[in-house]
Amino acid sequence: MTNSRVMKWVTGGLEAVLAIPFIGALIIIGFSWTPLVVMLVLHIVTLALSSQNREGITGSVLGIITSCIGWIPFVGWIMHVLTATFLMISASTPSTKPMNRSTF
Repeated sequence: MTNSRVMKWVTGGLEAVLAIPFIGALIIIGFSWTPLVVMLVLHIVTLALSSQNREGITGSVLGIITSCIGWIPFVGWIMHVLTATFLMISASTPSTKPMNRSTF
């Protein structure tokens, strides 16, 4: 499993936790919106790893947008749900990148 795929699972799981209606809001507000900044950094790292491995970047781009507008109450919740869904689907989808014969 590639580093980008591991990061997609991690960021997707964290986004799913933040998408829990009252618990996610308590986490974000309780830590003074710091989780949104941490998630922004994690999504940027995931985007860099995904583009380096030529894997899908949709979930990471959506995560960056979510981190920027996640402070808006209901819009943030919907964005967290969508981002978690896209990241987990992307992480579970098999890679279509051709294998290098020198790895055998």
